[in-house]
Amino acid sequence: MGQKIQAVKGMNDLLPLEQKDFKLTSAFWQAFEDVVRKWTRRFGYSQIRTPILEQTGLFVRSIGEETDVVGKEMYTFSDSNDTLSLSLRPEGTASCLRAVVEHNLLYNSPQKLWYMGPMFRRERPQKGRYRQFHQVGVEALGFDGPDVDAEMIAMCADLWRELGISDFLTLEINNLGNKEERAAHRSALVAYLQQHEAILDEDSKRRLKTNPLRVLDSKNPDLQAVCNQAPRLLDYLGEESLAHYNGFKRLLDVLGIAYVENPRLVRGLDYYNLTVFEWTTDKLGAQATVCGGGRYNGLIGELGGKDAPAIGFAMGIERLLLLVHEYGRLKTDAAPDIYVMQQEEGLEAAINYASRLRAAGFNVLQHCGNQSLKNQMKKADASGARFALIVGEDEAENGTATVKDLQGQFGQQTIASAELTTLLTQWKNT
Repeated sequence: MGQKIQAVKGMNDLLPLEQKDFKLTSAFWQAFEDVVRKWTRRFGYSQIRTPILEQTGLFVRSIGEETDVVGKEMYTFSDSNDTLSLSLRPEGTASCLRAVVEHNLLYNSPQKLWYMGPMFRRERPQKGRYRQFHQVGVEALGFDGPDVDAEMIAMCADLWRELGISDFLTLEINNLGNKEERAAHRSALVAYLQQHEAILDEDSKRRLKTNPLRVLDSKNPDLQAVCNQAPRLLDYLGEESLAHYNGFKRLLDVLGIAYVENPRLVRGLDYYNLTVFEWTTDKLGAQATVCGGGRYNGLIGELGGKDAPAIGFAMGIERLLLLVHEYGRLKTDAAPDIYVMQQEEGLEAAINYASRLRAAGFNVLQHCGNQSLKNQMKKADASGARFALIVGEDEAENGTATVKDLQGQFGQQTIASAELTTLLTQWKNT
């Protein structure tokens, strides 16, 4: 017997049954995907699908070479002839915008797009954080007013209500201003942090030289007092940025959506400006952020397109579904409508009946293999099916079938095969 090969660390199999270390089943996941498709359609967003593998330069240019994502976490390698550096995508916005620019999607009108799929970062695996993880992302391209910013928040709030987790999430917002305002704040922030450099940890010292705004995002408890007293970016905003921010908050008030202003909220990627936001929870341990996003008005131009305003957000599916699994609601529909059982003499008739019922719209699970009807009935009960269809020797000879309501409402009766669809439809809809 050969040695077992296991999955790569931090990359999970998604199985029909709950696993010891990964409780999310494929049925639970599929139910969420169905909700997402209906939810995005309600708000008028169209799906875009992009490759998992992209040129490394796309992420260096969009996310930033000095970010932790590009500098430490991406899976990067050369293609077979070493002429091109490739990376597994660590997030979805850059790929989405690359496709928009490449195919000139903004030529005629703004776009509202969404995507869903796997992303990859080489991080230390822990609850809610994996090396292959999945995101739902939403991007609104070509809209410059605070109204679409508020729509993004309204979309999230709508989804939280549907999943039953509104009470477990807090909206945090901030405004990062424009390039000039961030540069002025950066100078003041660097000068301030240099005064306290002796107490900074090694990670913050590195960020002080590469991305000082991220120092404010430190989770080190010994640095919280220093970060809280640091210069606030909000104090450097000009009239136009403040007007956008105030308009955004006013619309949130109109929508009745509560929020907390967090001047230390900066997000982890270089491309953000103006509005940024995160939905956080205290129910998942250290992994507090379930969904986050913001504006990136200069990114389309950086990727070779004509400058256009843009905003988006992404949510980690694993992290979100762990919250829903524990505290929310999500109706799964994995059980078949009908479990078909048969004796050997009734096999041909049973296969025929199952085919007819599937054509009529029923989900039918047919038993395979030779087992007693008693054992088959146990499997029918375990499957969660609403009805059992039994085709034994007598039924096969007489052109009949025995139908049993496994929930007990309608009992059991034997009927002519021609009446099967009518009877089961009536039972199902009653």
